[in-house]
Order: sequence, then C-alpha cells, then structure tokens
Amino acid sequence: MDLSATPSRSKSKPKSSPAKPIAAPAEPQMDLCTPSKPTPRQKTKSAASPAPMSPATPSTVRRSRRLLDTPTKVAQEVPVKATPPPAARGKRAAPSPKTPAQREPKRQRRQPRKRAYYRKVVYDGGEFEVGDDVYVKRREEAELDAEEPEEEECRVCFRAGGGVMVECDACLGGFHLRCVRPPLRRVPEGDWACPYCESERAGKAVERPRPPEGKRILRTAKEKLLSSDLWAARIESLWREPDGMFWAKVRWYIIPEETAAGRQPHNLRRELYRTNDLGDIEMETILRHCSVLCPKDFRNADDGGDDVFYCEYEYDIHWHNFKRLADIDDEPETKEDPSDVPYNAGNDYNSDTDEDSEYDEEEEPKSCLAARRNQLHGLAANSRKGRTYGLQKIGIRKIPEHVRCHQKTELEKAKATLLLATLPKSLPCRDKEMEEISTFVKDAICNDQCLGRCLYIHGVPGTGKTMSVLAVMRRLRSEFDSGTLKPYCFIEINGLKLASPENIYKVIYEQLSGHRVGWKKALHYLTEHFSGVSKIGKQANQPIILLIDELDLLLTRNQSVLYNILDWPTKPNSNLVVIGIANTMDLPEKLLPRISSRMGIQRLCFGPYNFRQLQEIITSRLKGIDAFEEQAIEFASRKVAAMSGDARRALEICRRAAEFADYRIKQSGQTSANKGDGVVCMGDIEAAIQEVFQAPHIQVMKNCPKFGKVILVAMVHELYKSGLGEVTFDKLATTVLSWCHVNRELLPGYDTLMKICCKLGESKVILCEEGSKHKLQKLQLNYPSDDVTFALKESPDLPWLSKYL
Repeated sequence: MDLSATPSRSKSKPKSSPAKPIAAPAEPQMDLCTPSKPTPRQKTKSAASPAPMSPATPSTVRRSRRLLDTPTKVAQEVPVKATPPPAARGKRAAPSPKTPAQREPKRQRRQPRKRAYYRKVVYDGGEFEVGDDVYVKRREEAELDAEEPEEEECRVCFRAGGGVMVECDACLGGFHLRCVRPPLRRVPEGDWACPYCESERAGKAVERPRPPEGKRILRTAKEKLLSSDLWAARIESLWREPDGMFWAKVRWYIIPEETAAGRQPHNLRRELYRTNDLGDIEMETILRHCSVLCPKDFRNADDGGDDVFYCEYEYDIHWHNFKRLADIDDEPETKEDPSDVPYNAGNDYNSDTDEDSEYDEEEEPKSCLAARRNQLHGLAANSRKGRTYGLQKIGIRKIPEHVRCHQKTELEKAKATLLLATLPKSLPCRDKEMEEISTFVKDAICNDQCLGRCLYIHGVPGTGKTMSVLAVMRRLRSEFDSGTLKPYCFIEINGLKLASPENIYKVIYEQLSGHRVGWKKALHYLTEHFSGVSKIGKQANQPIILLIDELDLLLTRNQSVLYNILDWPTKPNSNLVVIGIANTMDLPEKLLPRISSRMGIQRLCFGPYNFRQLQEIITSRLKGIDAFEEQAIEFASRKVAAMSGDARRALEICRRAAEFADYRIKQSGQTSANKGDGVVCMGDIEAAIQEVFQAPHIQVMKNCPKFGKVILVAMVHELYKSGLGEVTFDKLATTVLSWCHVNRELLPGYDTLMKICCKLGESKVILCEEGSKHKLQKLQLNYPSDDVTFALKESPDLPWLSKYL
C-alpha cells in the first residue's frame, strides 16, 4: 500500500532488538527486596550491540504465590523499610503479607485493612508509574507470551546481530544492509520499503525467504501486539489490595483491525487507537513498557526502539466513532496524594512489622473485592468494562484520508508560509528604514529628558511600515534582555481597534497601571503623570515608547486627542516617545498649526516596492521550499508592482496560486507535489491574478455608468488627499463637477450624483452613512483603492481618469 501521504518518522530507522531478552531460570533463593533499575521506555535502534538486559521477563522472573509461602526464603532476606512522608506518618501502615511462620496470634484483632494507592510502583524489577504505556498479557495460559528473542533476526539471513539493520516501513521487518538487494551502504533517508514489499505493490508475484530447516522464528512483543496476541494499555492508577495483591486501572489501546471501520489504507503499520474502555488488571499480567506517541513525537522518534507506536485518534467502543485526541479534553485522572512516594512492591513482602509501609487508606467492603474478581474474563488477563464520558461519543464513523496528520507537502508548506498572519523570520528590503527607526528609539531611550521626540512614518498601504517598527522593537527587546540597553516600556495601539478616538486614553492608562477607568479620568491621570505631578505604575521612571498605527483615525472635530498625545512629549521629564504611522504623506500639514508644530519635522517615508523587492520578499518567505517556478514569482511581482507595489497583494496572489496548483495535482492524482519540482507555474499565477483582480466588485466598477466611474476615482483621490477614511458627499460632488468642467464633460446635477451614489451603495461598492440623504452625508469606499485603480485606469470611455489615479 502507498504510505506517502501518511504520518511517518522523518527517516528510515536502523533496526534494533527488543529490550527484553530471555532471562535465566528463576532460583528458589532470589532476592525480592533489592530494587532494580526501571524498565526503559524506549531503546536504541542499533543492532550492532545487544540491548540491555531487562529484569521483567514474564516467564521466568515472575514470582508465584507459592514462592511467597516458603518460610526459608523470608528468613534469608533483610527487610527494607520505606520512610513515610510527614503527611502520612500519623496513619496506620498497611499490613504486608506474612508467611505462616510470621502470622499474628489470633488474640490480636485488627481493623479491616484498606486499599493503598501509589503513583509509582517497583514490581518484579520494573518501575511502573501512572501514565506509562505497557504491554499486557492477552491470555493467562498463552504460550506465545512466554518467549521473546534477544535480538530481532534479519528477514533474509535469519541471523541476529552482525551489523546495522534497517526497518521496512511497510512490513516492519528488519534487514541487514548487506542482505538487501542491491546492498545498502547507509540507512536511507525518509520512508523505505524492502524489495519484497515494492514488488508486491507493483503486482508482481514474489516469494519471501524462508527460515532454515528446523529453525523457529520467535516473534517480538510488537509483532504479537499487531497480531492481537498482546494488549497495550495506559496506566491510569495503581493500588494495593488488603490481601497484598497489586492492581492497576488501565485504558486500553486497540489496533485498527479491532474497530468497526477496520484497517483503512492510510493507517500506519504501527498505529493504535486509544479507547474510552477502562479495566482493572493485576500487576501480574503486565509484561513491560512500550511507548505510544503523538504524531509530532512519533516523527521525531528516529531511534526510539522497536516498542514505539503511533496514536492520533480516540475510538469510542460504544458509538464506534473516532475523535482526534488534540480536539478533546483528557478524562479526569486519579488525583494524586502529595504524600505519595515511589513504592517498591518487593520490599513490603519482607517486612516484619505492619509499620514498614505507608499508603492512602480507602474503605472497601470484602464483598466488593470478591465481586470485582468475579468480573474478570475467563480467557483474558483483564476485564473489558467500558465507559462513555461526556462529548466523546461525538465523532466521525470513519477517518477520511485528507484529515490525517501527515507530513506537509511542499505546496502545503508554501501556503502556510505565505499567509499574511505568518510572521516572517526576516524583513528584507527595509534595512535602511529599520536602521533609522532603531537609531531614533535608542537616542530617545538614552536621553533622560526625552523632550519632544516624535516620529511620523508614512507610505502607501502594504509597504511594511508597522512590521518594520515591530521588528525593531523585537531587536531592542533582545538587547534589553542581554543587558546592553536601559529598561523601557513599549505600548502599541491600532486606531482601527478603538471604538472612538478618546478611548486611546483608557488603553494607555490600562497598559501603565493595569486598571480600567473612564477616558476622562484616564486623561486626567495621564496628564498628571507626564507633567510630573504623580506617577503611574511601577515603571514610572522608565521611558515609554508609544506606537500609534493608523494615526489619522484619531482626528476629531477640534483635534483635541492628537493635540494631547503630541503635547505630552514636550513636558519636562515626560519620558514619552511617540511613533505615528499613517498612509497620508501630508497629514501634518492638514492639522492645526499647534498640532503640526508639536509633531516635529522628523519623518520617514516608505515608498512602494518595485518588482525586484517584491520578488525578494516572496523568495525569502519561500526559502527552503521548492514549490514555485522562478518565472512565476517574477510574473506575480511585476504584475503587483505595476498596480500598487503592495506586498500583501503579492503574497495573496502567490498563496492563491499555490492553492490552485495543489488542487490541480490532487485531482490528477500525481505525486510531484511531494518533490516540489516547480509545481506552481505561470498558468496558476495567471488564474490567481484573474481571480483577485477580476472579482465581482471589479466587474461592477467596470460596468457602472460614466459618472459612477468619475465618482469612484474622485473618492480615491479625496481619500489620498485628506488621509481620512471617509468623505462627505458635498466635497465629492464639488470634485466631480470641477473635473467634468476641466475635461469638457457634461456637468451632472446634484440629484444625478446622489442617485448614482445610492446605486453604488446598494451594490456595496461604497458605504453610505445611515440617515436622510443630504450634502453632508459621509461616504466610504468598501474595497481597497487598488481595485479601483485596476478597474478604471484604462477605461476606454474616460481616458483622462488615469491622470488622477
């Protein structure tokens, strides 16, 4: 089957042997009180050296109950006492099982013993903790669980060791590099399939090598689990019963074949599903650890060992549907007592007194204990009583292939990195402007007075004004963290996010003090703060960098908001630096003299990008992603540079072209998208440009009446001229009449212009102020001015409009 679209680890894995070799036969005099090293959760993937010996062998090291009743063994062992924590020293310790020689006299009557919970237990030399993934015996009498190979054998020569082995991602078989035909010199990168699986995919009849005569092939725990001869589970809680038996509550994993949908083509060979089925099992049935990883960890587990599995979904055993683990909340787990300590189960069996162990007490009648034992399945080593919790029954019956977490193709990576919301690693083509901003801010911070420091940044939309300032502030933050820059306070405000211009006082005061007040009180407190009467907040003496984006939206009738903000830096010891950003170049000249004088003469202009700069911006975003032809990127850059020089529009066109190419390749069933061999071509860019610039609203602009086109161009002209987002009908009509007079066009009446504006408002090309129709009614363009420029720049019936755009 084709595994190219499924999640996989980043490269082919050198094969290793399982971490549990065959142990020596058990001796009657074994030491049960000596703790051993914990069982490793994962193992290395090298077969050149044998795996470390694990003491948790179920067939030989597993103790029997008869062995615990031997008086001679207890006499030879030294008891080890567990020190109880301070919170539990006052409790009565749990009694440990006694041999007949150590049983108490009948005259000593004790209270009923209670259950003790632990978060970690050392059992049979293995260390088991809540949250661990383990193998569980499927059947008590199953002989298949009794033996495991010390090292996995090669599927060609059937010998263990002797060199590095590589694992086939299709059949999970191990092969020596020298046994593969043709031989491999090194472990291949990415997914790798053995020649036998490749031949089977191609439909050829192939016969796999057979073991020598009389040789028996031992299966690993991984093979037994995938063939339903073992179970995998996650430990939810651990406890000890009054009779000394240790139990665990586990959450079961199942293989895809055990679900109602069965194994699907996009399932991984090592994939498991977590279920909502819980069960109580004896610790005697747990074999050893395994690792069930999420998709991200599984891809990075190159040398995780043979007992590594993949789990992405949870399966509801009652409703037979799936739900992604990342979309649901985990069920409440057993609450851990802070007094719990790791517990060695072997030590308790050799205690001479009842005070040698400590535990959390919980009442449980003997009838409940007997009833739970009777619930065990006759053939299995655990119970299969499931539960349903909350909204987990809501899911999908079958997992579609396109929703699986898989490695992203080159096109998918390109679409993600071309999103406008994605923060680029670097900002090219603006080094000069960023250096000037950095110098201005550093001089203002180092100057203790900070008297009258204002910087006005202007430029057409999409030229990187705000992003450049934020990049400079991130760089200065790193310098502050390294100790080379004085501490400062940075406040960023966007005028579009303010319900009214006066709300900027509330935002600034809340950033400084952490409290919310009305804008009038905030104005009073801020005026006192910057005047030196009373300071606000703990950072009162630090310089404040105030960044105001869309500064022109703070204009009011009397321009009091801008006056107050620009007047604060002129106060002695105000320590305030204001950086204003707007699209209008001559905004200071349109303000009152008292405001423009305080804004200062320090300005910074961001010009439109040319096609080379746009090409460099797109290429820097796509660094390391080979999904575009160079001619396609150049074509998109030239097209946008000729219209507006807006980098956002160029990124949007390239992202849309990547979507077209991805859809085309998926429809044709090709796999070239994974290789990234220039899959986005000129045709995809052309289709994206047609969609962006031939949208329905652009068609409406092209087909509107002659005076409607003049109104739209006049609105763009007035918006650029005033720097405001809206214009009154009276001013718009005056501009239209003057243009028509200069260009010898028929002069329309006010009623005609009003009707045309209403028609454009009905089509949502412009937005009209609610209320009655009058000369002072405010109008606003509903689409970017670039669309108006593209639609009407080459109008055949009004060629003179191009000189106003």
